[in-house]
Amino acid sequence: MKELVIIMISAILVDNVVLSQFKGICPFLGVSKKMQNSVGMGVAVIFVMVCATAVTFPVYKFLLVPFGADYLKTIAFILVIALFVQLVEIILKKVLPPLYKALGVYLPLITTNCAVLGVTITNIDEGYTFIQSITNALGTGLAFTLALLLFSGVRTKVDAADVPETFKGVPATLVAASIVSISFMGFSGLFGS
Repeated sequence: MKELVIIMISAILVDNVVLSQFKGICPFLGVSKKMQNSVGMGVAVIFVMVCATAVTFPVYKFLLVPFGADYLKTIAFILVIALFVQLVEIILKKVLPPLYKALGVYLPLITTNCAVLGVTITNIDEGYTFIQSITNALGTGLAFTLALLLFSGVRTKVDAADVPETFKGVPATLVAASIVSISFMGFSGLFGS
């Protein structure tokens, strides 16, 4: 149980996929303009990460490795991730059309989001068990959501701030993102990482 808690806290704070590893920056910057969109994207990413991990782990262990095709893991994992992204798209389009429209192009981009693919590959590379892999996927999804929510609040303040004309828009957003990222460096010594 202690290992699972360490994996979860490490995924959320120490190795935050967006703020420490700089993966998934495109949806991080694109969707974080509104809190509601951040929550929607976060929930979608958590769902895809956990479900993809639940499928890719056995696919790797029981199909790819026994047949000597473990070099195909990236392709196989992307196909599994694409399946779950399509499922999320169908559900959101039917159940929450405004959120589906608000997420726009960033929703299908979850398929190629390096944060989602990264967690499935990290689980294999770290030698995690199935339960540890699911825990890491959940923690990484929560980390992604936390980063989106934090930055959504920061962007609200930055957009309302009186900044010089040359810094308005993307420059101010990138400076704010770097400051939020630097704040997470304080967690780097939490578990001796």
